[in-house]
Amino acid sequence: MVTFGGVTLRGWLVTILLVSTLSAPAFGAAPKLAVFDLELIDTSVEGNAPSPKAVQDRLMRASDQLRRELAQSGKFEIVDIAAVNAAAHDNNLQACGGCDVTFAQTLGADLALTGVVRKISDLIINISLFVREVPSGRLVTAMNADMRGDTDESWSRTTSYLVRNRLLAPDYGAPR
Repeated sequence: MVTFGGVTLRGWLVTILLVSTLSAPAFGAAPKLAVFDLELIDTSVEGNAPSPKAVQDRLMRASDQLRRELAQSGKFEIVDIAAVNAAAHDNNLQACGGCDVTFAQTLGADLALTGVVRKISDLIINISLFVREVPSGRLVTAMNADMRGDTDESWSRTTSYLVRNRLLAPDYGAPR
């Protein structure tokens, strides 16, 4: 029998197998995340408001960017929301009493991500994101970032900032 430091080769193999088995949950599957389309609250009184289609296109691009960047991170498995998307659009996900969690549960997701874009003016805009646990409905974290300027670039940079610095941060960037 081969020994290393007084431990047999079989003992080493059992130890390695035991350690890898015990640490397997840390390397388990990524949580399933339902990322719902961003919603808009426009309280601006600007006279040169973009067309509703242009606003919807920008909301969809930001929502798709969230899904893409979160999927590319490997930290989450993004769930297809197509089966509940029409119902989600018919509700205000921030004020529907947890319907986002119900929709996410229908999809088999572990977490639900919703968001709202608050447009105060063409210069001042805010994106807020909310992550909830599906089984309990508990708010895991909320985050927001302000942007200056209503441009595709400002929306994209702000969305990317929230992904990199909050959603992908330990504990979703929540203070400890």
